[in-house]
Amino acid sequence: MKLRTGSLMVALALASAAAYAVPTFDQVRAAYRSSDAELLDRHGEVIQSLRIDMAVRRLPWVALNDISPALPAAVLQAEDQRFYEHNGVDWSAAAKAAWDNLFRKRPRGASTITMQLAALLDPALQSTSQGRNWSQKWDQVKAARELDDGWSKQQIIEAYLNLVSYRGELQGVGAASRGLFGKAPSGLDLSESVILAGLLRGPAAAQKVVAQRACGLAHELHLPATCSEIQLRVIIAMSRPQLAANLPPAPQVAQQLLMRSGQAVRSTLDANLQRHAQNVLRQQLTALNGRNVNDGAVIVLDNASGEILAYVGNAGGREVDGVAALRQAGSTLKPFLYELALERRQLTAASLMDDAPIDISTASGMYAPQNYDKGFKGYVSARTSLASSLNVPAVRTLMMTGLERFHERLRDVGLGSLTQPAEYYGYSLALGSAEVSLLELTNAYRTLANGGLYGEATLLPRAAAAPRRVLDARASFIVSDILADRAARSLTFGLKNELATTFWAAVKTGTSKDMRDNWCVGYSDRYTVGVWVGNFDGQSMWDVSGVSGAAPVWRDVMDYLHRSQGSRAPKAPAGVVRQQITYHPAVEASRNEWFIAGTESPLIALVQDGQRGPKILYPGDASIIALDPDIPDATQRVFFQAQAGQGLSWQLDGEPLGQASVSYSWRPTPGAHQLALIDANAKPVATTSFQVRGTDRQ
Repeated sequence: MKLRTGSLMVALALASAAAYAVPTFDQVRAAYRSSDAELLDRHGEVIQSLRIDMAVRRLPWVALNDISPALPAAVLQAEDQRFYEHNGVDWSAAAKAAWDNLFRKRPRGASTITMQLAALLDPALQSTSQGRNWSQKWDQVKAARELDDGWSKQQIIEAYLNLVSYRGELQGVGAASRGLFGKAPSGLDLSESVILAGLLRGPAAAQKVVAQRACGLAHELHLPATCSEIQLRVIIAMSRPQLAANLPPAPQVAQQLLMRSGQAVRSTLDANLQRHAQNVLRQQLTALNGRNVNDGAVIVLDNASGEILAYVGNAGGREVDGVAALRQAGSTLKPFLYELALERRQLTAASLMDDAPIDISTASGMYAPQNYDKGFKGYVSARTSLASSLNVPAVRTLMMTGLERFHERLRDVGLGSLTQPAEYYGYSLALGSAEVSLLELTNAYRTLANGGLYGEATLLPRAAAAPRRVLDARASFIVSDILADRAARSLTFGLKNELATTFWAAVKTGTSKDMRDNWCVGYSDRYTVGVWVGNFDGQSMWDVSGVSGAAPVWRDVMDYLHRSQGSRAPKAPAGVVRQQITYHPAVEASRNEWFIAGTESPLIALVQDGQRGPKILYPGDASIIALDPDIPDATQRVFFQAQAGQGLSWQLDGEPLGQASVSYSWRPTPGAHQLALIDANAKPVATTSFQVRGTDRQ
């Protein structure tokens, strides 16, 4: 049976101190959850927030000492003027409210802040569209008394300000202050405080009503602000975009690491470096805007730990993650090709390579690689070929090492995006026809920086993991020395460019086909930095090279990393020797060169074509040739190529084929094969073994 209104005072007078189960202040604060999750940098600084709970908008709990004193004063004036005098229930106000409700027909409430807090803590005590029944009001009184007995007044007002709703989805003083005024609660002034206090009785009230309430409070508190000024501030506050992002965005990292509302995850990022990398990338994209360059990404790795120190997925304008997106690698894969050839002792850094036009027979036709500048340099050393990023020598090197081996090596250094078999990419793999991510590629370069030791990159702090060796330490050292050689790269890039740091650093640029992707990846003794610029939609850039596109960002980030400490060249590992070399003829100047022990030579002589010995150029020894199931058997061909083949003949599996002075076209059959160059007496002068894989459909 419901009590009549006139019985309210009787019920309230019978209030006892009977225990009512309410949580402690510490329990309430511990259970509080922000609607956002926070991404922290390695030092604990918040660098990104990600909203998880879409029902309400709450920010982290705000201590009373971090709230402007103006707000509690305004709230107490509006809601509970005898807050510090009563014991949770204001009996005097309740009596007056009952009298007004009975005889003046002017409904008013008598809920204290403590009673309101009790309702916020217990949904069963909250008012419905029909209001509260007497049982609920009685329970609310008991809860308020219990709160007042167990909590301090400061704890009550602090919890109230953090739990109460202010406007729309904004719950708590942190969200309200940020969402309506764009500032922290500690910065609220008197006018803003009376506006927030005026919202408490009607969070959804019209702007005019809110302004009237705030104006009345300002008058009661004797504030200097006029009602017109307060009304204008209400209009501005209500039209402000709620909680506009004002932190340097790292949305891709936040989306990877943040899963629960109220969560705070400490990452490996460095907030200052993250901001710097983001700003530098934005500035460069602005400078390149007239060349149709709109997007970019940057990543910075700690060489020793693999921790990701900066992760700029894009310049901030799009949701695409440029660090994880797959793009054609361009010339950035060449260092791993030369490392393989050095490791297998098929090349030295001093070896002369022919940068001249070459046609390579493939299943889909002739492949004719060209350099970036469409020109050819003639004979150059392997050092110059790699540092100056010459394409034809790289393709010749791939023909020596074998396509399968190079493909496997790229997988070894973490380029897991190469999911197709080696023959899918063909010899253009030497020039970066495969798609890789900036994260994969940069971590692969970190493997070179660490002397051939591979380890996973991470966004979360972790215990040090033992790396595994995937590259030869001696070959890795020589490749690093080449990539740091300003003189060796001058043939293509000149001596003065963004790659020439004032400290030791090894670096490589790359540009994919049709200028769709532009890369710059390199490392110092402590850090590896990768930069990509281009367009996420695949549009071509206009006249942008690695030096003019991604390199300026790489250089700026590297300079920032080493602003107070330089970078030292790595020490030569065991098994590497330095030898003075001379070229004959003098295609390059004499110099000191690094060699894997046992491969050194003081004289590098260029043998004229007429002096060259017989040699099978293709297929190379231990090559694997894969049949293409999409090409009819009758049209599949392998072209045998020989050096100094005049007067010699081909012999395959013991059967004569024809003269070796020209390229020989052979219809491949699956299985293992032995190819030989034989003289007039059928004596082999050069041999090679290779294998053809595929299904014999004959």
